[in-house]
Amino acid sequence: MNDNKEEESYMYICVLKSKIHNATITDTKIDYEGSITIDTELIEKADMYPYEKVLVADITNGARFETYIIPGKAGSREFCINGAAARLVEQGDKIIVMAFGWLLKDEIKDFTPVILRLDDKNNII
Repeated sequence: MNDNKEEESYMYICVLKSKIHNATITDTKIDYEGSITIDTELIEKADMYPYEKVLVADITNGARFETYIIPGKAGSREFCINGAAARLVEQGDKIIVMAFGWLLKDEIKDFTPVILRLDDKNNII
């Protein structure tokens, strides 16, 4: 263990920054360049960004994969898995979309991730 407290204060820890929980897959497009298309309104409310890397966990079947966000039409409540990852999910599956960020170790105690919980129609609860 490092006894130097000054060095420890500069340690970065990867933490959950944002999460969209219980989203329903609305579509899959195997022939599209890989990504996940998400309603722009939900991207913004979740403090996520277009082309940001995300981890997707399929609650229905247990599959997990990384991809990046493509902004979808605002208000559409779209969650479309594109490209090769479309083979891992089915329309109607429930998923969790997670984005991570790096914080200094000393910043973690004051940090709270943004968590959106969605209903069956992908509206925020």
